Amino acid sequence: MSEFWLISAPGDKENLQALERMNTVTSKSNLSYNTKFVIPDFKVGTLDSLVGLSDELGKLDAFAESLIKRMAQSVVDVMEDAKGKVQENLLANGGLKDKMKCLKIDLTSFVTHFEWDMAKYPAKQPLVSVVDTVAKQLAQIETDLKSRTASYNTLKTNLENLERKSMGNLFTRTLSDIVSKEDFVLDSEYLITLLVIVPKPSYTQWQKTYESLSDMVVPRSTKLLAEDNEGGLFTVTLFRKVIDDFKIKAKENKFTVREYYYDEKEIKREREEMTRLLSDKKQQYGPLLRWLKVNFSEAFIAWIHIKALRVFVESVLRYGLPVNFQAVLLQPKKSSTKRLREVLNSVFRHLDQVAAASILDASVEIPGLQLNNQDYFPYVYFHIDLSLLD
Repeated sequence: MSEFWLISAPGDKENLQALERMNTVTSKSNLSYNTKFVIPDFKVGTLDSLVGLSDELGKLDAFAESLIKRMAQSVVDVMEDAKGKVQENLLANGGLKDKMKCLKIDLTSFVTHFEWDMAKYPAKQPLVSVVDTVAKQLAQIETDLKSRTASYNTLKTNLENLERKSMGNLFTRTLSDIVSKEDFVLDSEYLITLLVIVPKPSYTQWQKTYESLSDMVVPRSTKLLAEDNEGGLFTVTLFRKVIDDFKIKAKENKFTVREYYYDEKEIKREREEMTRLLSDKKQQYGPLLRWLKVNFSEAFIAWIHIKALRVFVESVLRYGLPVNFQAVLLQPKKSSTKRLREVLNSVFRHLDQVAAASILDASVEIPGLQLNNQDYFPYVYFHIDLSLLD
């Protein structure tokens, strides 16, 4: 499963023993894989400031998760035909150990081997400054993401619109990739070449009758230029003065004259535009994908640091000063979440009897708490879901 529970309990002897009991039960019953989640000691400041930070971190957590999901989707959109390889591009920098710094590792491994990045987010700074650093970093990434993807998406849309023109039927699609100058009588005062769409079952009828649909049709002037599922595109050359008469007779025989005038400059412009867009898309693809990979990693790492900050702040608010708590990362086994929650509730019931009871009885309200009871437990709890493309 790509789901994690990040919890904490007080660090006194009684609760450390409770954590040990939790590890023993969850291990024996194969409910979850548990690891310590080390969080540095931060400069706490006042409890009032922590209450404000708690609210700010909740919003920042949601913003960060939304951002990395958008970035993951952008990788999907950019890779198009190589969507099967998307997951291998959604990685995080390997960690702080020297031998891992240059490695990219999967997101699950990063979370289970999490280490606080002291260089990027110095723990000696006031907690509010650390949060501000993370917030500014994510805001800049989002600004750059919008700018870079907007440019690429505009290019992609323009290209798709051009490509779509060549994918319709013979009545609507562009003909610039079908016709050539040699197919038309051009610059003639008297003659003109028309394009006629003939249903497939009527090909023989067309060949037998087109010369007699009106006066002044040039004999043997028809040629099949292209076909689709329904019919074919034929040329026919005739005198300009009989165009209207020819169109009427053609319609009576279920032949459709397509309004089209050969414009070499327009065809050249359309082809050059397609070439330019393909070239621009190819030039932008590599740099954009590299930027997404690098900054997805940065945003994801920032998000997990936010989770650590939330555990720290909530643990201090819940368990008080001096700072003394133990954080643990649980990776629930498939289909075991309900049983795991029961075990945690039982082990840590003593931390908050009202909260523990309310989990079983939704009608019990926790005084002073504005959260939905289902989100509140006797221990500090935060959820991490790595299903970023679901």
